[in-house]
Amino acid sequence: MGVGYQSIQWNRQKIIYDAILFITVGLYIWGFMAVTQHMGSDLDIRGVRIRAYGSAAFVLLHVILSIGPLSRLNPKFLPLLFNRRHMGVTMFFLALIHVAGLRLTMLRDAVSVVGATLPRFPWEFDGALTWYHDFGNLDPLVSLFVGNSHYDNFIRFPFEFLGVIALIILFLMAVTSHDFWLANLTAPIWKGLHMGVYLAYGLLVGHVVLGALQTNRHPVLTIAVFIGLVWIVGVHLIAGGRELRRDGDALKPTPSGYVHVGQVSDIPENRAKVVTFAGERVAIFKYDGKISAVSNVCQHQNGPLGEGKIVDGCITCPWHGYQYLPESGASPPPFHEKIPTFEVKLKGDRILVYKTPNPPGTPVTPAVITEA
Repeated sequence: MGVGYQSIQWNRQKIIYDAILFITVGLYIWGFMAVTQHMGSDLDIRGVRIRAYGSAAFVLLHVILSIGPLSRLNPKFLPLLFNRRHMGVTMFFLALIHVAGLRLTMLRDAVSVVGATLPRFPWEFDGALTWYHDFGNLDPLVSLFVGNSHYDNFIRFPFEFLGVIALIILFLMAVTSHDFWLANLTAPIWKGLHMGVYLAYGLLVGHVVLGALQTNRHPVLTIAVFIGLVWIVGVHLIAGGRELRRDGDALKPTPSGYVHVGQVSDIPENRAKVVTFAGERVAIFKYDGKISAVSNVCQHQNGPLGEGKIVDGCITCPWHGYQYLPESGASPPPFHEKIPTFEVKLKGDRILVYKTPNPPGTPVTPAVITEA
């Protein structure tokens, strides 16, 4: 949903972000292969390709997991949130190519129906599944699960198993990345499903580290993964600590049930001040000589509405552009999202908000700012 109440589809900004994404991924894969081959000319190009795509997916996952906390720490990172889903889908396909390879098997089979033959292109290659598990009598997928049975040994643990479970999680997230699934699964279920990215990340850390311990003599890869893990955990802890400090400054209601949240002059025009009281984060917006208060949580992906602004008369979420009318907390037609609203009154320049929220979508008369 965007300004003008139109569903956001492809636009110039998204095309530019996707172009930058694909070019960056392409340059990374090319650079990885060039550097790796330069360091060891006896390496098989197919194995290098497998590692190039796998490492590209792993690095991109670190970028994806960094965007959320970085956006909480600095609004300059907010534009990346608009393209994070595309990053996630791209990351899944990179991981899939790492496992299954890059081949035109289906197209080649279709061409063969009419008696033609499609040549094998130089950039086609088998993935890790075929490269490591297609040399025996077992099906490669069966071999992956039974070829290494050292489940009771840490160093020799079948790291491939961890990668497969992570790939399944990433697949579920990729196929449900569209807003169709968000609407039909409901926001809590969709959000819970996509929190599985952290489980997938943990599995992939184990997959890479255990694989490196078994196949690499140099500790560089293990050290790099450890640095990445420290970064992800660290940036999340820093962002989380900032949020906890903000919630720790919760305001206390008066005996009448109203909370003094500040002065009218504290809030810029068409912007908001975010406060916490009674376990709620509340966004108090100032616009057109009026004051309204709503829940700070967007119904789309729990975006911080108070960090957005009023656009075309609507509160606009800074994460994905979802909009709500400040007087009612309801999205403009034809959309149906609703957020809780709060009663507001003014005493001179002081803003007072009632501690108990109204049901989502409840119209509330805004407090009118009078000139002193």
